[in-house]
Amino acid sequence: MSAQQLSDLIRFARSNSSYYQQLYASLPPHADRLTDLPVVDQQEFWTANTLQDSRVLTGPLSEATVYKTGGTTGSPKFSVYTRDEWRTFVTAFGHGLVDTGLRPGHRVADLFYAGELYASFLFVLDSLAHAPVDNVRLPIGGGAPLESTIPTLCDLGAQVLAGTPTTLCRLAEQVLASGVRPDSVELLLFGGEALFDDQRRLLAAAFPGAEARSIGYASVDAGLLGRPVPGADARVHRAFTPYSVVEILDDADRPVTEPGRAGRVVVTSLFRRLMPIIRYPAGDRAEWTGTGPGHFRILGRAEEGVRVGPVSLYTQDAQEAVATADTAGQVVGMQLVVRRWDGRDGLVLRLATAPGVQGREALAKAVVVELERARPLYPESVRAGFAHPLSVEWARHRDLAVNPRSGKLVRVLDERPTA
Repeated sequence: MSAQQLSDLIRFARSNSSYYQQLYASLPPHADRLTDLPVVDQQEFWTANTLQDSRVLTGPLSEATVYKTGGTTGSPKFSVYTRDEWRTFVTAFGHGLVDTGLRPGHRVADLFYAGELYASFLFVLDSLAHAPVDNVRLPIGGGAPLESTIPTLCDLGAQVLAGTPTTLCRLAEQVLASGVRPDSVELLLFGGEALFDDQRRLLAAAFPGAEARSIGYASVDAGLLGRPVPGADARVHRAFTPYSVVEILDDADRPVTEPGRAGRVVVTSLFRRLMPIIRYPAGDRAEWTGTGPGHFRILGRAEEGVRVGPVSLYTQDAQEAVATADTAGQVVGMQLVVRRWDGRDGLVLRLATAPGVQGREALAKAVVVELERARPLYPESVRAGFAHPLSVEWARHRDLAVNPRSGKLVRVLDERPTA
């Protein structure tokens, strides 16, 4: 299926999806511009889009593949693609792989996760199969034991590793521990999560001859979001024109047009008709770069953070505090862990380092100082008795908690009792 005209998609959704019919009920019959339409409310969308008797789908669920998605809420939902829609999805994404550095004949290890209705492993494998350059696909998977994955990479001469940053970092840690280095690796393609500087250091130590680049920006719920833009900043992407339209909106849902001003990413998929995606929040923040047509920089999750007592803290705050304090580059991973004891909340920074790192106590104090400087409300809340003091917990990268289904690092762990 080729990309369709926006006006045709809007008319089709209004005519065949009871959800969009209700959402657009107050609009003129011929509303055909994105700015004429409201932004989808995530909660309402997924309440309507149940697997049985969906009010979002435009037809019966008789020919499609069903995938599970966490969306932006962390609660699994179901996203469907017809075979034609899936072919368009993977073909467009596959063409974007040449911008990541994929070259003819590259041997690519797919280390994303498969099974349990999860899409990423199949999506990457199919995208590679539809790429415009020949390549050799190695479907290893993210759930394979690291002890067997490393010899497989060496035996097959893998040149490209594709996986989440968490999977790649765990593999890197095992490479360093085992002393068995897959010297053929020259390209690390990450997706599904941001790649931070601390993780880059770990990857560089294990794969010194490899460059880390974004595999592309997509999700099973939102679809095609961003094609990689070659260059030093792996966060920069461009829209998959003509298959999707990316908007950056401010807090009042007005389009941001000037470079350098952050807003939330909203996407419209022009090739999906069974489950229309029109002005759908992708769950990320971004800014236009002004460096090329449709070029934007991903800035992180729109709401990735936690409430500790009266204080809101975001993972970006903690990342910046660690980066400032860790001048020697010892930290290779981080999680925010929230606990509750003695009637108060407390935040623990779980920091991962390589074995044998010295000076942890001084580094822990420096990190706490930097984070309290960035978020002064936290120490104020401690003094007022609303929260426990910040603390640091040390770990290995392999000890950091991950989503068992996707293999992605869980950046915020809320261990507070719910009952």
